[in-house]
Amino acid sequence: MNSSTLTPFLVLGLTLQRLLELRVAKANERWVRAQGATEYGQGHYWTFFVLHPAWLLCLLLEGRASRSRVNWPMLALFLLLQPLRYWVMRSLGRYWNTRILIVPNGQRVQGGPFKYLKHPNYAVVALELASGPLAVGAWRTALAFSLLNAALLLGVRIPTEEAALREYRAE
Repeated sequence: MNSSTLTPFLVLGLTLQRLLELRVAKANERWVRAQGATEYGQGHYWTFFVLHPAWLLCLLLEGRASRSRVNWPMLALFLLLQPLRYWVMRSLGRYWNTRILIVPNGQRVQGGPFKYLKHPNYAVVALELASGPLAVGAWRTALAFSLLNAALLLGVRIPTEEAALREYRAE
């Protein structure tokens, strides 16, 4: 199969997936705010809404222009990441959303994939940002957005989450 044929289907599926996830995240956000959650990291939050749509657009454009064959191992990795994504979401339950919201008297989730990794959600996203584009020959997109994700989001987001959790535990 040619990458340019697969790419629109991949991007459409990802777009629908992310839109449905945003609905769940918004409902969960309303619930945790009703529990008295305090938000941290509002200053960098907008970057998610630039980075991910830009990634999808670049994936579509570069993947459609690619004349390469589908990279089946990368596509398999990308598809195998999806159950891990939902394992993270299920483990967090109603606490899963796209913001850093700390609920008073809440407990840090230690089950599911959190037994093995401190931030499994970011590991999944980092692997998705690389493997999705590499599956369809969009190596520039994989490289650029992996670097942007590491620098702009993970370099800021994880330290912000950790600081919020330390501050919460110190209270």
